[in-house]
Amino acid sequence: MAVSCRSFAKINIGLRIGPLRDDGFHDLRTIYQTLAVHDVVKVDAGKGVGIEVFCKHPKVPTDESNTCWRVADRVLRSLKVRGKVRISIEKKLPVQGGLGAASSNAIATMFALEKALKLQLPPEERLRIAYEVGSDLPLFLVGGTVLGTGRGEQVYPLDELPVLHCVIATPEVGVSTPTAFAEWDKKLAEQPKLTGSSHSDKINKFSHSVYEWLNGSSFSPSGVPDKGWDRAEALLLDLVRAGIENDFESVVFPRYPAIREVKRVLERNGVRYASLSGSGSTVYGLFADEATATEAARKLNETGVPAQTTVTLPRSGYWKELFPSKL
Repeated sequence: MAVSCRSFAKINIGLRIGPLRDDGFHDLRTIYQTLAVHDVVKVDAGKGVGIEVFCKHPKVPTDESNTCWRVADRVLRSLKVRGKVRISIEKKLPVQGGLGAASSNAIATMFALEKALKLQLPPEERLRIAYEVGSDLPLFLVGGTVLGTGRGEQVYPLDELPVLHCVIATPEVGVSTPTAFAEWDKKLAEQPKLTGSSHSDKINKFSHSVYEWLNGSSFSPSGVPDKGWDRAEALLLDLVRAGIENDFESVVFPRYPAIREVKRVLERNGVRYASLSGSGSTVYGLFADEATATEAARKLNETGVPAQTTVTLPRSGYWKELFPSKL
């Protein structure tokens, strides 16, 4: 039986990096937000043995290193099922762009394979497999607006945000996440005043800023915006006031000026909040209205930077749209 599943993108609304841990990872704080733009993953489970991955994109591996392959292997072993699994990935999202595409593809594989087999893993087993394969995978077991802690794999659903118009732009520049972390560690080593303790403080302040943003003064105690405010507009203004930023910008932008320029173009064209997503190379912008977002995307495309408009996807929409009647 073949099953198709949408594989949604994510952005990071702010990302604070803590000191290097003994296990080689960094403590992080971030807000994940899923977007409506997506890949499509098709899983066919039948008689036989083995896992095959197919994708036309030249930068997507199709061997055992592929996250979809790794998740499918673990799902089969956990369910104690043998079969021939064929995974086809229809790419629309940029590869290594900071939008979590590979992680989202992997979770879509999990959901589609369960449905194809007419079996379902317990929630805790889904989470265990996601932890094993990668830090970004668990957020796609939640969807919507999600607080990420630990190395990003500890996820907590937050209250839904209103639907926001978004532009995502991905310059033809590849950013290696391990290299970005190495540059961050090098920066800390060169600036002794930025101690591990001070960065732990920054992480705690980030959590406080998130709380202040999501419970901002623009809203009444009931959560309804004060008179005269549009909720989306108020939320974006509060986001800017909260000073929520992505630490990777301080090391990625100097190395890749073309990525920095994308953010500048957005800032010159009506964006309310713009940021690098993850370690890049995608830069996104949140807008108060569709027309302004569309015009900003047009300006970026004119400069040769691939850009498109989308909207933020709340948790309810995320789960509703995974398996639509027609793809």
